[in-house]
Amino acid sequence: MVSVFWFRRDLRIKDHPALFQALASGDEILLVATADTLGARFSELSTIRQNSLRASWRELKKSLSGKLTILESPKDLVALAQSMGIRSVYVSSAFDSQGFKELAAIERDLQSSETKLIRGEGNYAVSPGRVRKSDGTPYRVYTPFFNEWVKLDPGTPIPEGNLSAAMPEVESSFNARLELSVGILAGEEYALKTLERFLDSRVDAYADMRNRADVGGTSHLSHALSHGEIHPRTILSRLGNGSGESVFRKEIAWREFYADVMWHNPETLTDYLNPKFAEMKYDFDEQIFAKWCSGQTGYPMVDAGMRQLLQDGWMHNRVRMIVASFLVKDLHFEWQHGAKWFEQNLTDFDPASNSHGWQWTAGCGTDASPYYRVFNPVMQGLKFDPNGDYVRKYIPELSHLTGANAHEPWEDPHGYSKGYPKRIVDHAEERNESLRRLEAIKTA
Repeated sequence: MVSVFWFRRDLRIKDHPALFQALASGDEILLVATADTLGARFSELSTIRQNSLRASWRELKKSLSGKLTILESPKDLVALAQSMGIRSVYVSSAFDSQGFKELAAIERDLQSSETKLIRGEGNYAVSPGRVRKSDGTPYRVYTPFFNEWVKLDPGTPIPEGNLSAAMPEVESSFNARLELSVGILAGEEYALKTLERFLDSRVDAYADMRNRADVGGTSHLSHALSHGEIHPRTILSRLGNGSGESVFRKEIAWREFYADVMWHNPETLTDYLNPKFAEMKYDFDEQIFAKWCSGQTGYPMVDAGMRQLLQDGWMHNRVRMIVASFLVKDLHFEWQHGAKWFEQNLTDFDPASNSHGWQWTAGCGTDASPYYRVFNPVMQGLKFDPNGDYVRKYIPELSHLTGANAHEPWEDPHGYSKGYPKRIVDHAEERNESLRRLEAIKTA
């Protein structure tokens, strides 16, 4: 009998419970990945995000000795199952809003041909929904969630399944074009090496350096976690109790907390967790939004981050908060506009982390801190890029300014000599305007 294993956001073969379950079934297994998702068509993604997926598929295909069929959409998977008389399709459980809907829809389609969709363990150390208060309700604040999450044993990484039963790939009309137009390092082997490098050389300083945009102090594992090239349990199994390791464990827990919040509140993929903020007055101007997207706001730390996103398909996490605060609090846009732009361009896009990271910064999400927290883009730059190296790397128009001067070109007589744009808004004025708009909905 032939069954299918469907790779979605789990592009690896080690510590892969759902794949192990399929391979242990005794069936011949056809290994399939799909390009489109319910939430986003592959063709609508930015080129660099498309290439990041191509890189992951390419490396997965290598690890499977070429035995990977890439289809355009889940609908093609259903058609393939029907044409081959497949009776079982194995897949990792999905907990994000669109992923859950997608699996439910495909399950209904498969049932019409008497094919079962068999869900295995997903890509979280502790599956969303497991961490509860003593009264059985879910958490909406991170710290108490973490205090319970850390008590739960995620188990040990499971062994690699026997791939001898994997079938050769079948012909697909979708041309995945695994050749890359830009060089992107990806795949399970690279993820495991990245983890080793982090543990060997950066984890000890992680607590102090993770917020510095000008140094490589982060783990660089976000792409691998997003694409499922490494299971978080694999990471947790390697962490000790040093200060850097403890802080990094909390970052893994943040990812799982946001997944848990979205699991219990699926509408928050695009809606406000705190609905009162939907009543606030917001602005939208296409030209202003285009300047934010392209890194032309006149605020160096904001612009460096937005240009890094377009150039690298990634942005430092501290800078993500700075650019998000600027869009919501200085430009008065709703957070969903920025979240959608990140979805189109981030190679490490994660639905729950993206939506709830934006809502945290916008003051309408899980965080207990108030809306009054407004990031000053200049002060943030001076604190987390003190020598201006990050700004100069991504903004050549400011490369002639030395040290911290790169953060305040308006203070230098030659600050605008290479064509850097003037500030599109006054931060102090817009901060006050944001607070006035908050008072308006509080009064109402």
